[in-house]
Amino acid sequence: MKAVVKTKRGFGAELMMIDIPSIRDDEVLIKVKATSICGTDVHIYTWDDWAKNRVNPPYAFGHEFAGEVVEVGAAVSGIHIGDHVSAETHIVCGRCPQCMTGQSHICQETQIIGVDTQGCFAEYVALPAQNVWINPEDMPAAMASIQEPMGNAVHTVLSGEIAGKTIAVIGCGPIGIMAVGVAKASGASKIIALDVNEYRLGLAKGMGANAIINSAKEDVLESIKHLTEGMGVDVVCEMSGHPDAINQGFKMATNGGRVSILSLPVKPVSIDITNDIVFKGLTVQGITGRQMFKTWQQVSRLLKSGLVDASKVITHQFPLEEFEKGFDLMIKGQCGKVILLP
Repeated sequence: MKAVVKTKRGFGAELMMIDIPSIRDDEVLIKVKATSICGTDVHIYTWDDWAKNRVNPPYAFGHEFAGEVVEVGAAVSGIHIGDHVSAETHIVCGRCPQCMTGQSHICQETQIIGVDTQGCFAEYVALPAQNVWINPEDMPAAMASIQEPMGNAVHTVLSGEIAGKTIAVIGCGPIGIMAVGVAKASGASKIIALDVNEYRLGLAKGMGANAIINSAKEDVLESIKHLTEGMGVDVVCEMSGHPDAINQGFKMATNGGRVSILSLPVKPVSIDITNDIVFKGLTVQGITGRQMFKTWQQVSRLLKSGLVDASKVITHQFPLEEFEKGFDLMIKGQCGKVILLP
C-alpha cells in the first residue's frame, strides 16, 4: 500500500510502498478514505525538539482519519465489515488507576496512533477494536476525519462552565478555530480569538468569534481590557504553545477564571505562578486527548445538530501523493484543516 513514511530523523517524509498491516484477534483493518494533517504531524514532519524526543523513525505517521472496515479480528464483536468509522487515537492499557476509574484519556501507558505506533497516512490502518468509533453512513469522509481534533477543541472548551462566559481562544490553528465554534454553540457570551495570522483570524471570525486580535499588531492585554470592560476573560483556551502567548493568557484571565492548555510548547515556559495563578485563584488544567468516549458523543451530536459547522474549517484537500503541499500550507499557516485522500 501507499503510505507517507517518516523515514529518518530530520525534516520531511517520503511516499513509499509498504506492507498492508495484518491484524490480531482484537483488531480491525480499515481502508482509509480520508486523513487530515494535525499540528502534531507538523511537529514530526519539521522534526522539532518535541519530535526529536518522542518519535522513532522509520514508520508511517498520521492519526486523524475516516474509513471503512474491511477485516475484523476473530475476537471482535459489535463492529462489522462495511462499517464507516473513525478512531480514538489514544491506545490505553485499561489496567492503570486512571483507566480503572474512568479517566482513560490520561492512562499512564498511553500510546498514540501515528506517534508511538504505525499511523494512518496510508491506504490501510490496523487498530484495536476498542478504539473504533462508528460514524453515520451519510457523514462525508473528510468531515468524519476531523472529529478527533474537534474532540480536542470540545474537551478544552467544555472542561468547565461556558454558558454566559467570556472566552479567549489563543492560537487559531484548526483546533483553535473549531474551539471558537464549540464555544459559540455552548453559549459563550463573548468569544475573542487571538493569533498573528490574518488568514486564520478570518477563519475564526467565520466560525463565530465576536472579536479578533492580531497579537503581532496590537497590545494584547490592553485590547482584552477594552473588550471585557477591564475585567479580563473568564476562560482562556491556550492553543498556541508560544511562551509569550501563554503568559498573556494567564495575565488576561480574570480572578477566579479558568485556563485550559491544549498546546504543546516545545521548551519549558516560565510563568509567574505567584501573581498570575495563586493570587488570582485560577483553575489551570492540562488537556490531553478526549474523554473516552464522552467527548466523541459530544462531537457527534454537535455535528449532527448543525450547531457547529466544521466544514468551514476544511480549506484544502489533496491526493495522498501530494502530502508535501498540505504540509507546506500547514507550516505557513495558510490553511485551515488539510485533508489527504489515499
